[in-house]
Amino acid sequence: MTQPDSSPPKLAQDALLPRNTRRSLPIALLRAREAVMTHFRPMLAAHDLTEQQWRVIRILGERGLLDASEVADRAFILAPSLTRIIKALEERGLIEKEKDEADGRRVLLRIAPAGLRIINEVTPESRLIYEALESKFGIEKIDLLLDLLGELADTMDAG
Repeated sequence: MTQPDSSPPKLAQDALLPRNTRRSLPIALLRAREAVMTHFRPMLAAHDLTEQQWRVIRILGERGLLDASEVADRAFILAPSLTRIIKALEERGLIEKEKDEADGRRVLLRIAPAGLRIINEVTPESRLIYEALESKFGIEKIDLLLDLLGELADTMDAG
């Protein structure tokens, strides 16, 4: 009876294997996202907001009146999910919805005064979390990471 070969795979075989999960970019991005979001989720929950709802009201707070499809693109939310989020935020009076007069099929969204109040309530708490992250990881490293991630996204979007 022969012993199974315990030697590492040959180089040609290595090319066929997936990367080690510790060196997988998609997994590393997810790990980093989860590590960061564990600090933000309790704050958002205290304001009865989901991550996706927060992204929507922040984008509308920054941009003003936007087409729903543009909000979905900017917030990285699929259209069916955005429909539910819009309904929930509109019911709470945090956003306002209207039909585009030029194109009745388009839905336009804007932040409502109550939405601005939520942003103003959450922002100081959010800034404290950012300050804690910056003190642990370093402002320069966070700025570099943001620049590199933006460059990566732009590169991948370009083709």
